[in-house]
Amino acid sequence: MTSAVPSRIRIEVLGPFALTVNGRSVAPTAGKPRTVLALLSTRHGRAVPAATLIRELWSGRPPASAAATLQTYIFQLRRTLRGAGLSSRLISTVRGGYRLELPSEAVDVHEYQSLAALGDRAAALGAHEDAARLLREALRLWRGPGALLDVERGPALEPEAQRLELSRSALTERRIDAELAIGRHAELLGELAALTVQDPMNERHCAQQMVALYRCGRRLDALSTFQRLRNGMAAELSVEPGPALRELHRAVIDSVPALDRFTVPLQLLPR
Repeated sequence: MTSAVPSRIRIEVLGPFALTVNGRSVAPTAGKPRTVLALLSTRHGRAVPAATLIRELWSGRPPASAAATLQTYIFQLRRTLRGAGLSSRLISTVRGGYRLELPSEAVDVHEYQSLAALGDRAAALGAHEDAARLLREALRLWRGPGALLDVERGPALEPEAQRLELSRSALTERRIDAELAIGRHAELLGELAALTVQDPMNERHCAQQMVALYRCGRRLDALSTFQRLRNGMAAELSVEPGPALRELHRAVIDSVPALDRFTVPLQLLPR
């Protein structure tokens, strides 16, 4: 990978796709060149076969001119880079395909994953204040409700976007764990109410909401939260909540003292 890439370049996929240089957008607006650049960006530093790019662009039904058209898109992207004062060699030709030569630090996903890893490490060490801060910083990198929002996603980009969105959901759960561990239950009530409406079958958010409500002196509301999820699961899925959530429900009924100790309930939450 080249070391000549200027630090001012930034690629963002956590929301609308963006390529900026010195804060100025230089990403192509045309759909297919934008898709090519987005796919190269999600695999920066790795070769992307031309066949993969063609499949992404035409969903497995390429025209006879697909290879030549792809070469035209690559030429247009290199010209865009030159126009922004960058080297056209940032997109290199490799055997059978192309590679975007960028350091990981230029891509928002790398920063997001690094912060998430640091936050998880802090949580594992019991440093929940640091964990909450780091996980909040990671989640703030998202600029919209999904990844690659304004890119037409095919068989390669769609799974990548879904993977990132699932990662965001899981990270939100872990960040709330850390917030609960430092006693921010009252501040979380509004967010948890919204999350349980958006995803009413999510047992973990239900459990987190129950703990937050209980600690705010709203024991009956915590029990109602469980019953609402239980009724929904019975009606739509014909199943019962998992054993961890049922255990938490029993703990709320019995007013188990451990529920008031910030770090202990994390062990009761379903995973």
